[in-house]
Amino acid sequence: MKHVILTGGTGMIGSLVLKECLDRPDVEQVTSIVRRPSGVVHAKLREVLHADPLDLSPIMDVFTGQDIAFYCLGAYTGALSKDEFRKVTVDYTIAFAKALKQGSPQAVVCFLSGQGADRTEKARMQFARDKGAAENFLFQAGFPRVFSFRPGYIYPVHPRREPNAAYRLMRTLYKPLLSRMMAGSSIPSTELAAAMVQVGSEGHPHEVLENRDIRHLRGLDRS
Repeated sequence: MKHVILTGGTGMIGSLVLKECLDRPDVEQVTSIVRRPSGVVHAKLREVLHADPLDLSPIMDVFTGQDIAFYCLGAYTGALSKDEFRKVTVDYTIAFAKALKQGSPQAVVCFLSGQGADRTEKARMQFARDKGAAENFLFQAGFPRVFSFRPGYIYPVHPRREPNAAYRLMRTLYKPLLSRMMAGSSIPSTELAAAMVQVGSEGHPHEVLENRDIRHLRGLDRS
């Protein structure tokens, strides 16, 4: 029976990963680190309220005995200043990885990255550079297995408040038009979450799963 630790459990993908884990019979406990209560009540769930992702010392005990970690914490491009975006994308990831390595050095790590993540850290787009930097740290941290998921556009299957006008437009156009036009570079939120949990539990031959790999894993493409 597996023990799982999760960040971003109140976000779009993190909340779906949480549900997937709670529904799995091979998962005994899910520890979800959140800054605000999720409202989810379940016998398997241990929800840990913690305000500062850069200082995890007060909750180091929750990092022990974990088999799988799902890192789903992130921010939308343009929602934060450049410095804040890097702090959330890179610094928070590093702090989490260090705590996990100390408490559960043999844990499998599943990281929610993004399409275009650049591990040379030389891309023009900050999103690509910062996601690449976070990936670099995770893959060099010494965990036995690290999987990075690089989805393209994530279609929100369940209703939510879209972060900006561009996302509202994408959601409106997705089903009638974009789901066919950009199928290869998009993924439904539920399928992405299911893929992350599947790989975390069962493994995968690739350490980096691009959007096409995620779709193929979930049987979304005929080829």
